[in-house]
Amino acid sequence: MKWLMAVLVIATVLLQYRLWLSDSGVREYARMQLAVVQQRDANAQLTVRNRQLVAEVADLKKGMTALEERARSELGMVTNNETFFQVVPRALPSAAAMPTHTALR
Repeated sequence: MKWLMAVLVIATVLLQYRLWLSDSGVREYARMQLAVVQQRDANAQLTVRNRQLVAEVADLKKGMTALEERARSELGMVTNNETFFQVVPRALPSAAAMPTHTALR
């Protein structure tokens, strides 16, 4: 009877070791749960992006306003009845042309 009890205790200890301390136990389960949460977050972000792209494609297929807006912003489109003005910022004077102050002695 003592031998059976000893065998059962050893089996229980070994099973507990595999459950808590081995690489395929609780630590692996927690790591996999974290990976699942991260993948769900990534999938949610990609789903939002895909919906935006589908809406943009549908808008580009339907109307000319979205197509015209994109051509204006990306290609610099100007229609026949418009005048294009390009505003160039003033160039800052170079360091050589700037006056220098000398100390009085």
